[in-house]
Amino acid sequence: MSASKTPTLEWDDTDKLAVDVIRGLAMDAVESAGNGHPGTAMSLAPAAYLLYQRVLRHDPTDPHWIGRDRFVLSCGHSSLTLYIQLFLSGYGLTIEDLKLLRQWGSLTPAHPEHGHTIGVETTTGPLGQGIATAVGMAMAQRYERGLYDPDAAPGKSVFDHTIWCFASDGDIEEGISSEASSLAGHQQLDNLVLVYDDNHISIEGDTKVALSEDVAARYEAYGWHTIHVSDVNDVQAVYDAFVAARDQRSKPTLIVVRSIIGYPAPDKQNTGAAHGAALGAEEVAKTKVIMGFDPAVSFYCPDEVLAHTRRVVDRGQALKAEWQKDFDAWASSHPKAASELKRISQQRLPEGWADKLPDFAGESELATRKASGAVINAIAPTMPELWGGSADLAESNNTEIKGADSFLPEAHGGSPYGRILHFGIREHAMGAIMNGIALHGATRVFGGTFLTFSDYMRGAVRLAAIMKLPVTYVWTHDSIGLGEDGPTHQPVEHLASLRAIPGLDVVRPADATETAVAWRTIIEHNDRPAGLILSRQNLPVIDRSTHGSADGVAKGAYTLKDASSGIPKVILIATGSEVAIALAARDLLEEEGTPTRVVSMPCREWFEAQEASYQQEVLLPEVKARVSIEAAVALGWRDFIGDHGECLSLEHFGASAPYKILYEQYGFTPERAVAAAHSSLSKVGATSGSGPTGN
Repeated sequence: MSASKTPTLEWDDTDKLAVDVIRGLAMDAVESAGNGHPGTAMSLAPAAYLLYQRVLRHDPTDPHWIGRDRFVLSCGHSSLTLYIQLFLSGYGLTIEDLKLLRQWGSLTPAHPEHGHTIGVETTTGPLGQGIATAVGMAMAQRYERGLYDPDAAPGKSVFDHTIWCFASDGDIEEGISSEASSLAGHQQLDNLVLVYDDNHISIEGDTKVALSEDVAARYEAYGWHTIHVSDVNDVQAVYDAFVAARDQRSKPTLIVVRSIIGYPAPDKQNTGAAHGAALGAEEVAKTKVIMGFDPAVSFYCPDEVLAHTRRVVDRGQALKAEWQKDFDAWASSHPKAASELKRISQQRLPEGWADKLPDFAGESELATRKASGAVINAIAPTMPELWGGSADLAESNNTEIKGADSFLPEAHGGSPYGRILHFGIREHAMGAIMNGIALHGATRVFGGTFLTFSDYMRGAVRLAAIMKLPVTYVWTHDSIGLGEDGPTHQPVEHLASLRAIPGLDVVRPADATETAVAWRTIIEHNDRPAGLILSRQNLPVIDRSTHGSADGVAKGAYTLKDASSGIPKVILIATGSEVAIALAARDLLEEEGTPTRVVSMPCREWFEAQEASYQQEVLLPEVKARVSIEAAVALGWRDFIGDHGECLSLEHFGASAPYKILYEQYGFTPERAVAAAHSSLSKVGATSGSGPTGN
């Protein structure tokens, strides 16, 4: 649904005053903080004001209205561009909040933070992320329309709305924006509008030092519609561009808006100094005089302006009331879809969904990547909200939902409402697009690539963790076990690196059964991202009639095989493909008379969230002889094995060879694990000391 067009913009003196008030508030907030980014908030004031007051479909009294447009400020350093609109529109921010810009505990942190400030749709700041996140939101909008209302005419569904994104030169320069914009054009996302603030200035001054291409021509090559506005202060031209972009029905739109950063500051406009620093008291005073304001008054916002801008609440409530009538009619005629929408929106899982998980008891061996694919295909029919794909590695990642359509325009051989996402070889954009999908609604998205390429998408993964988004990364080819592809593809440091991200669950299951429980646990969590670390090579499917139940995976670590009698003398802790090595080593140790426990620890994060009593039940404090076994760097394992423990690890890059040879050459064998256990036992016998830290 789109709002009706207004041929001529209604614009009066109060609107003109409001734009200048925005500029004054931006200057004063940064001046009060002593640092920040005033220039873009000043120059983009007309565009931001027009969007929130005349075009954006939103209701400040209901920030979570599902029929709203979404706004993404990709240039998050210019947070005041958003905060001031939230203040003027009535989202709950006050002048006092603007005075506390960038201060401890304030609602106006340096960059917009999702879940912290009402009206902020996503956390932005790392440049380019917002553009890719907006692409994800646009993709999610289309998928959700397909879930609930696929037969509606274009622009006529209650699930139709527009994703708006403001971006800077810096956003345009970042590679992630190119990745995502290319995909958006290919996907023909006509619900996406990107407003590019072409002000030619960044921290180092004129962007001619680093940027010279025709950005609009580049976007046209991506398949975008482009519009040029030569002056952001020509409000009619900006308004016309917004309306035309919103009503575009075949492709995404880029609006290139020329602005002068810091306008109308007399001495610092159009300079790098206006980008990322306070203008200074003298320049602020001069600028206020130019705008007709009293230079001695800070945070000036007359009542007439606030009363005028708060009328957007009436506009929003009227739009919502009209939408609600259409929504009620839709719900009445589509009761099954309405029920599904309610369930998914409330993040409730379907009844009996976990009963669909496959049972691998009859298997002898299976790669965990294949087990993961079996899980996806087992639960997909029950969970329409589950969708995803891969960065051009679906066959290797096993991320394809069999029988499902590809999420593609019909022109490219798919269905606009398909469930299989083709991200192309765009790992970083994939991560941020997944964030946008999670933020837009409550669907559950997964995306796959090789573990070594998690490096490419780390910035987006970090933001997912910051925002606590339930996205799932399917990271396969998890170690030197991938074999012949060699050190460029064999992850070594990646597990430790990913575990260092607060709020990210890193899950490396030992076999197919653990993989199923890992998926179940991840799906049951809706407040954090998770990475499944999966093997390329086949792994033995553990006989659960003689070993611990895989349900222990949900607790992060569990006793997989205990000592044959009494308290163990040594504990072997392993993850993933190395668990089988630990089990074989245990048999050798038991044969020589050393009682040995094997602990499978697929997820440290889940284990560390358990009560101390459970942690000590699994890792007995009195057993100080311990060995960690993982084909990766040992960083972090000392927390679990203590001063007496030994790490069987890989402190260098791999090589190109069959994986069995690599494991043997690098010492990942039962015999080497036994030797490590002997070494740890010797340390315990030779010295006395405290047990492992943290347990």
